[in-house]
Amino acid sequence: MSTYIFSSESVGEGHPDKVCDTISDAILDACLAVDPKSRVACETFVKSNMVVVGGEITIPKIGRKPIGAVINIEQIIREAVRGIGYVNDDDVFHADRIFINNYLTTQSPDIAQGVDATRAEGKKHAEQGAGDQGIMFGYACDETPELMPAPIMFAHRLGRELTRIRKAGKLAKWLRPDAKSQVAVEYVNGKPTRIVNVVVSTQHAADVSHATIEKFCIEQVIKKVLPKAMLTKDTVYLINPTGKFVVGGPQGDSGLTGRKIIVDTYGGTGRHGGGAFSGKDPSKVDRSAAYMGRWVAKNVVAAGLATRCEVQFAYAIGHPDPLSVHVDTFGTGTASDEKILAGILKVFSFKPADIIKQLNLLRPIYSKTTNYGHFGKADADLTWETTAKVPALRKAVR
Repeated sequence: MSTYIFSSESVGEGHPDKVCDTISDAILDACLAVDPKSRVACETFVKSNMVVVGGEITIPKIGRKPIGAVINIEQIIREAVRGIGYVNDDDVFHADRIFINNYLTTQSPDIAQGVDATRAEGKKHAEQGAGDQGIMFGYACDETPELMPAPIMFAHRLGRELTRIRKAGKLAKWLRPDAKSQVAVEYVNGKPTRIVNVVVSTQHAADVSHATIEKFCIEQVIKKVLPKAMLTKDTVYLINPTGKFVVGGPQGDSGLTGRKIIVDTYGGTGRHGGGAFSGKDPSKVDRSAAYMGRWVAKNVVAAGLATRCEVQFAYAIGHPDPLSVHVDTFGTGTASDEKILAGILKVFSFKPADIIKQLNLLRPIYSKTTNYGHFGKADADLTWETTAKVPALRKAVR
């Protein structure tokens, strides 16, 4: 019998890094709403009562007009912060009082010529190329109905429920936006069997007791959203382990776009190529190809071809074809990995332009992805979660 424990964490919308991801994706969506062909690489930094945005944005439709003529960056930022919930009187980082510094410029023409579907000096083809070099991974498994690893999905459930209760504003008015969750799951022979411990840290108002917070998080959050059969008498609950969490968000810590890439993906179970997602349009394969990898892996598992599947592929900037494609089913495949890979290559195209077309990515949908994972959500707009390719994949493999 093989036994081990694996933990994954999630963070709430008010976590400083997620504040930055939320702002970057809000700006991306605003650009795509104006022009689906917008090129966006938007980074955000927050600290105390300050927001800094920088990066490159090009909106072809507006020509030489300044971005600010069609998109109110300051308004987008304030609305994003307001939507998170930083509107309390005692918030240093407050939607209406933050100072905003905007350092957004246009995309480099050298990058643009490699990505655009045009021929240029030194470019060997006229197809759309990858927006950067890099490696991307996609993963799926049969541990949850979402075909995601159990620890990360359980951690997301806790964060999502804390946010739902906080924004409802009735049950626990002392809740504040910054929060973290973590779940440790014991596996026996590769299957999740019980939850060993749960950690919840939530920012709160100054006038609430630790005992109240602890009882609420255990009874009203943990026991209501995690599988009852996996919570045992030995499960350990650690609620606000420091004893106090009044100062949080950008007041307590700085934040940057793209620092929660493991939270965004598979909680450490599946590998990550290293590229962040938020604030990037789909010409950037860091984002679009990672979505593609998830789509492929999920369809492999949904088709019954494996109980675990990881897909990896690599790109060169400006080049349209992946440099490599690799599949690993960790010995769980009903066919060989070679046959599954051959079937994948028949059913799916990994060219950047084809990924965008297959997944319909030129839409302002990315704010839906920012919090509680980019994968495992039931939303028709998040096309990489569909399993429509199952019949074609089964046929191609068998």
